[in-house]
Amino acid sequence: MRNALIMGAAGRDFHNFNMFFRNRKDINVVAFTATQIPDIEGRKYPKELAGESYPNGIDIHPESELLDLIKKFKVHDVYFSYSDVPHAVVMDKASDVMKAGANFILLGPNETMIKSNKPVVSVCAVRTGCGKSQTTRKVGAILQEMGYKVAAIRHPMPYGDLVIQKVQKFETIADLKKHKCTIEEMEEYEPHIEKGITVFAGVDYEAILAEAEKVADIILWDGGNNDFSFYKSDLEIVVVDPHRAGHEMEYYPGEVNFKRADVIVINKIDTADLEDILEVRQNIMEFNKTAVVVDAASPIYVQDSEKIRGKRVLVIEDGPTLTHGEMAYGAGVMAAYRYGAEELVDPREYAVGTIKETYEKYPEIGVLLPAMGYGEKQVKDLEATINKTDAELVIIATPIDLARIVKFKKPTVRVTYELEEIGTPTLKEVLQKKFKK
Repeated sequence: MRNALIMGAAGRDFHNFNMFFRNRKDINVVAFTATQIPDIEGRKYPKELAGESYPNGIDIHPESELLDLIKKFKVHDVYFSYSDVPHAVVMDKASDVMKAGANFILLGPNETMIKSNKPVVSVCAVRTGCGKSQTTRKVGAILQEMGYKVAAIRHPMPYGDLVIQKVQKFETIADLKKHKCTIEEMEEYEPHIEKGITVFAGVDYEAILAEAEKVADIILWDGGNNDFSFYKSDLEIVVVDPHRAGHEMEYYPGEVNFKRADVIVINKIDTADLEDILEVRQNIMEFNKTAVVVDAASPIYVQDSEKIRGKRVLVIEDGPTLTHGEMAYGAGVMAAYRYGAEELVDPREYAVGTIKETYEKYPEIGVLLPAMGYGEKQVKDLEATINKTDAELVIIATPIDLARIVKFKKPTVRVTYELEEIGTPTLKEVLQKKFKK
């Protein structure tokens, strides 16, 4: 019997356990560690999901306790199981693990991908914040136009009761409230629901797939961070961001996606520097020359844009994009400058509670406010931070309208964005060639 420990962030780690470890008699998983996501450590992976070999469930510890856990449980093997991490950081963690005497292991697609009895299209990325969400929405809309019934399966965000969240189905906006979704979950699920696409998510992705196959002609994998798909895909679409040129070769497991892709979407071409676009193209030619390349932009749309001119504005951007995605700006900043804002208000001096902690953990965020909402307390902290600032106007650049969740005491404008291809080939041409009835 080998003792194993899984390093994760409440997503890929649980999936890897379910696929590779749950029914093994030769490996004993002694613990999970967690990072990136607040308030995951201190919980358990429950016995109802862990299986008969784990009658007490499996404890989840903070990653800071990793070396002590290896010693305490005499761990043979440590399995790294989360995403959007620089290669150097992955190897630093590997070195720490090996310093403690254990093996450091990465599980690959063949060990963890599930085969569906329906066609699967996956949309993944090389980094968080590349534009994967609007690309997924575009692909879903095209497949619907082609006459297919589409079910979207979203990369996991199980931040609540894991047993209850084993299989989740979202058909209406009311389902978001029913399942007590966080802001991060709503940002991903709501746009699909509004387009008439049923969304599935949760913890057990074999059980989730079985439910999705009952209602869909085609499964649309909606990836998270820069992780690779949980399912074997008939078409792998991967989004890259020339604003972070070279990152497609520098982050795990984004480089895996980049080299596996059947289709590479170069997004944000309209706002990126030419030399950065050329660097991305050169990397495609060198490392994945068979991929179909689609050029695209994500133009912004602002209702009541005239309200921005001359104002001191607070810009709220997507949370994960600013934190582990490391983006220095997003659609909200672009809108502020395009429509003549006088100044960006720095929210850091007004930050309270968990929002203040987020700035301490990710100081590079700067003068933007990440829309963090992993729980009720964090939503309240976000609301308090917004309303404490001396901004004259709030620019909301999140995938959902935060005004439905947060009570603003200041005027707001909302920024939205959708994917638009530039020239040919287009995603429609690629999908019609692959899946035309």
